[in-house]
Amino acid sequence: MKHYLFLFLILLGLQSYSQTTESTDDNPQESQADALAKQLQNPVANLISVPFQGNFDFGIGPENGSRMTLNIQPVIPISISDNWNLIGRVILPVISQQDVYGNSGNQFGLSDAVVSSFFSPKEPTSGGLIWGAGPVFLVPTATDDLLGTEKFGMGPTVVVLKQAGQFTIGALANHIWSVAGSDDRADVNNTFLQPFIARNFKGGYSLTINTELTQNWDAKGTSGSLHLVGAKVFSIGKQLTQFAIGPRIPYGNANTADWGFRAMIVLLFPKG
Repeated sequence: MKHYLFLFLILLGLQSYSQTTESTDDNPQESQADALAKQLQNPVANLISVPFQGNFDFGIGPENGSRMTLNIQPVIPISISDNWNLIGRVILPVISQQDVYGNSGNQFGLSDAVVSSFFSPKEPTSGGLIWGAGPVFLVPTATDDLLGTEKFGMGPTVVVLKQAGQFTIGALANHIWSVAGSDDRADVNNTFLQPFIARNFKGGYSLTINTELTQNWDAKGTSGSLHLVGAKVFSIGKQLTQFAIGPRIPYGNANTADWGFRAMIVLLFPKG
């Protein structure tokens, strides 16, 4: 149960850090890190970021396969009026996998891209809610038959959250139906749900728990992963960056992995 021990160590480390920093004086660099850590909990924040999210899964299927998925997912907000932003988000997976479909050998390359656009008010509602909604597209960019769907799809996406003090709680969801593509491949009729709760700590530290669940309605398959991720905002020279890591616990009848972990680097480009 090594991943549970790792989870406990993340919790212990962040709690210890928060206790030791509660009494320290604020400084501009620390305040900026705290502000960026809070913005990063908000998928529709007015912040340009380029996450490189690595997901590592092991013990997949009868052949004990493995998969590494690097999600390159730039987020770019655009002001379209005095009151509204348009947030563009691309998720482009690069996958290296071995024997994930039984004795299926090795595959490496691009998977299908998911492109989302959120129309979001610049200010929270009177009740403090932050939200965004718009279209989502599935683009068949996979370079191997076993890495993608060979389908073009579209549907709606929405995110709703609230930030209160050091806490952020919310959820992101979308549904994609395939509308074109190879007749030899199964249609796409998938719902994605990502509820999350996060706690920020002084010095740009944060702890987030979320689950990412995909329901394939046609195949009656549920594939999910639970994540507990510790993160820290810091600088590499002049480049503001966040590093995050934590266990990835699989569940669902369509997720046959035994265990995994997530590690992520996020390049930050705050405005102004």
